[in-house]
Formats: sequence, C-alpha cells, structure tokens
Amino acid sequence: MHMDIDLPEGRYVVAVSGGVDSVVLLHALRQLPGLKLTVAHYDHGIRPDSAEDRRLVQALAGEYGLPFVHDAGRLGPRASEARAREARYQFLHNARRASGAGAVVTAHHQDDLLETVVLNLLRGTGRRGLSSLKSTDVVKRPLLHVPKSELLRYASGAGLRWREDSTNRDTKYLRNYVRQNILPRFAVADREALLAISRTAAGLNEQIAQQAINYLHVQPAARVLDRHGFIMLPHAVAREIMAEWLLRNTGAELSKRMLERLVTAAKTGRSGSRVDVDAGHWLAIGPTRLALQYRER
Repeated sequence: MHMDIDLPEGRYVVAVSGGVDSVVLLHALRQLPGLKLTVAHYDHGIRPDSAEDRRLVQALAGEYGLPFVHDAGRLGPRASEARAREARYQFLHNARRASGAGAVVTAHHQDDLLETVVLNLLRGTGRRGLSSLKSTDVVKRPLLHVPKSELLRYASGAGLRWREDSTNRDTKYLRNYVRQNILPRFAVADREALLAISRTAAGLNEQIAQQAINYLHVQPAARVLDRHGFIMLPHAVAREIMAEWLLRNTGAELSKRMLERLVTAAKTGRSGSRVDVDAGHWLAIGPTRLALQYRER
C-alpha cells in the first residue's frame, strides 16, 4: 500500500489516537526513508474504555519498533471539544520538545478540513475560519489532501486494526453533527467548490495577516498598541489588527462576537477600564495605549 505523503526528513512526534486515520498515518510514515518517529498517545479521560485505545497504540509502536509516550487526563464526559483539544496539544508539544522533534504530525484529512470550514461558517469566525486547518512549522498535517474514503480503503487493504471512538457518534458535539448530517449531503462537485474557496481564502488570509503583522511591528511593544492610531483605523481593519494581535500574544479562541466586543471597547472604552479577553487575559484600556495583561489567578 502507498499513501502520497510529503514530509521532509527529520524527527517527528506522531499523534496516534488509535482511530483509523492516525493508524493509517503511522503505517504510511514508517515506510518513508529519513524519518525518526516517536508515537504519542493522549487519553483524555472522557470515555471509560479509553485505556483500550492506549493499549492498541502502544502495541503498534512496539510492533513497528518505535518509541512510545503517553499521558492521561481526567476531563470527564462533559468536557468540551475545545478543552480536549487544548489538553491534547499541550501534551503533544511537550512530547515534541522532550524528544527533540521538529514538529508534531497529525492525521487530519480532507473531510476534517471540510468539517472545519463548515463549523467555522456556522460559528461566524469569518474569512479566517475558511482556512484554519493547515500545516504549520510545528504541526504537520500531510493528509489534508486525502479524503476519509481513501484512508478507509488503505486501512482495509493493509489489514490494519483500529478502534472506533464512540464519542464520534454523539451529536451533542457540533462537529459530529456536521460530520453526520451536513457533509454526507455534499456531492463531489460541492466538496471541490468548498475546497477551492478554502484555498483562495488561505492566500488572501496570508496577505492580510502580513499587512497586520507590519502594523504590529511598529507598535510600542508586543503586547501594547498605540490607542490613538488604533481608533483612527477603519472598523474592519481594526478588527483584523485585533485578531492578529490576539493570535500572536494569547491562546484565545477567536469569534466574530469577541472581536467586535474588543474593538468597540478599545475604541470607545473608558480610560482605566479592563475588558475580558479570555480566562487568562485582560485588555487594559489607557488614555494612549491598549495593553494585553495576564489575569490574576
């Protein structure tokens, strides 16, 4: 079996949940020359049978002769998708640093990309949400061009074994609702059209982000903006600057409502006031400056 994967030679941490996607990724990566792989598994502690996933992944790592690292959380069945993702990536990046790897590799595929585009449209995240699932310097996603159906064919042809996550069927999670009730209605032409929109948005987003970065480079400090200059910006431009500023200095999850609230506060708020950004940060509003501050714990 062959999977078209473009990944430079180097040391990587491979995120393997035990599901079919990551099991296929691991099987395909170990056949590529010049890769030094560490298998990493995170047990969220959401499902009572999740220890079985860890045993499967550990057995696969042993079978392939690869180092294996794992950790477990106790998030519980009520944990949000965002909380689970935050805990998982914290573990993966800790594993990356500990192993000296250049990047984490995940098994996100084309259907995940389409789900994310639809999800972000529903959440109102705007143009940024059309291209948010991509590879970065420290998180490589080499399967984004591969549809789920191809991964299933690969797994079947290679005789791979994996575990199905029962929470993937729970439509209380919006992503699962999109996966089960929206994406299946897309014809091949619909998928291609949405992928084309995502690619176009990615190019535009890079250009807009670069303009925002240029603006931020001439500010008083990384976490400080000149308030007068910000007030003079057109509202739509101010929103883009605010989004890029938050992305570069906080782990906040952006939404259209949040950005509108913060831009309005930054332009019209009373000097000396503070506005919530997220659980870890304030926006402090001064007479001449706007500052991101860590919230007291």
